[in-house]
Amino acid sequence: MRPMNGVPRDLGFRRPAEFEPHERTWMSWPHRADLYGERLPQVREAYTKIARAIAGFEPVVMVAHPEHAGSARTMLGHTAEIVELPIDDCWIRDSGPTFVVDKAGRVGGVSWRFNAWGGKHSPFDNDDALAARILARENLEGCRSWLTCEGGSLTSDGEGTLIVTETSILNPNRNPGINKAFATSELKAMLGVEKVIWLPGDPLDLETDGHIDGMCCFVRSGTVLFETNPNPRDPHTRILAENLAVLRHETDAKGRTFEVIPIAEAVDAEVTSEVFARSYINFYLPNGGVVLPGYGTKGDARARELLASVFPDRTIVQIDVNTVAAGGGAVHCITQEQPRARAVT
Repeated sequence: MRPMNGVPRDLGFRRPAEFEPHERTWMSWPHRADLYGERLPQVREAYTKIARAIAGFEPVVMVAHPEHAGSARTMLGHTAEIVELPIDDCWIRDSGPTFVVDKAGRVGGVSWRFNAWGGKHSPFDNDDALAARILARENLEGCRSWLTCEGGSLTSDGEGTLIVTETSILNPNRNPGINKAFATSELKAMLGVEKVIWLPGDPLDLETDGHIDGMCCFVRSGTVLFETNPNPRDPHTRILAENLAVLRHETDAKGRTFEVIPIAEAVDAEVTSEVFARSYINFYLPNGGVVLPGYGTKGDARARELLASVFPDRTIVQIDVNTVAAGGGAVHCITQEQPRARAVT
């Protein structure tokens, strides 16, 4: 990547909202038999279906390890452009660049330090280098942060507000000895935001340590979707309620209180692993669309109806994510949007 001559904030860059226009979507092709075992063919099929759904709205670029690019080309066909780069795993939301834009229409990116969610998997050196490699391929300016952070840890309204969780970014397995004030300063510098809201997070999340993208996301300025759990016997019910209580006492960077739209997680999904992600919040917003997780349960229809009311001008496409969810994430976790370059007058 071309190094920025300073930090993004000081150069006029900001983190746009995910509902702003995209140039393309980045994904990474699954290949690790040691992680996915007999599920690997099913995981690849799910990635293919998700890529096809997104390609109906905007271009898709699939990063594939050079040794596995052939399988990606065979399964994806003309759905996606295949880019061969060394990768360790396929969660590009977390290992890829977090893109930023400025008023002149320039697009740049932030490369966070990545250690596989606190050293839960190895190796991870190629994924740590992936953001810089993507930015270099696109000939974009980039900035390397000292903070160990993943893209799934962040949700932004594009107007100066960022929401994150303590259990993820402040976890000793990522940033030992770093306090909230120090981390806040770095997030503001890297993403050009004015206010960082810290939610407690989820200590029971064994994979991501409570990423925000399994709990809360912006759907428009001042409005968030927030996950709930209606089962009083589930400890996740209390955790989500405690996080929501903190958010309700906050205001955004413009001083507005948040409109909160609750959405029940997929409590009736068949949980097939201890890190199974059952979140409907973990959707993706390609231009004009919503690619929504599905679990083959009654909750799928309710989630579709709610998202259709939240995004009346977008087409809802629901994809079964059970094989992906067994690895700890869903649609949002395996995608990364590259914003469209456009000048703001």
